[in-house]
Amino acid sequence: MNISNQEYGELAKRISPPSAMYKTIPMAFVIGGGICVIGELLLNLYQMAGMDMEQAGMLTSMSLIFLSALFTGLKLYDRLAQHAGAGTLVPITGFANSVVSPALEFKSEGYVLGLGAKMFVIAGPVLVYGISASIIYGLIYYCFKTFGG
Repeated sequence: MNISNQEYGELAKRISPPSAMYKTIPMAFVIGGGICVIGELLLNLYQMAGMDMEQAGMLTSMSLIFLSALFTGLKLYDRLAQHAGAGTLVPITGFANSVVSPALEFKSEGYVLGLGAKMFVIAGPVLVYGISASIIYGLIYYCFKTFGG
């Protein structure tokens, strides 16, 4: 079967479900904001428990990662993502979900070739480009500080 680009575009438009942006954008905003509010509440609770800002921030990050991984394992994160869309991609929770999901999916293939090898399938490119960008930024910053005055 050989079809033109225009015919393919018309076929894709006809088959694809319509987007309900009037619903998905507010839900992403509300749920993503809710995740951020939970983070702020945790931060304040840790500070009220007597921790300084650095310790409280570290424990808040760890708590959000743990909760995201737990909810992914319980299949609650996926259900939330069905309603929230991009709102669940709030960086730290979305990243934890992107590491745990493939690990759970491929654990039946064994701990080394399944879980270990597939754990960073989604998150790997983010790590590679993030680390590469930070090295380039660091080198540029170093050059400006050293040679720029």
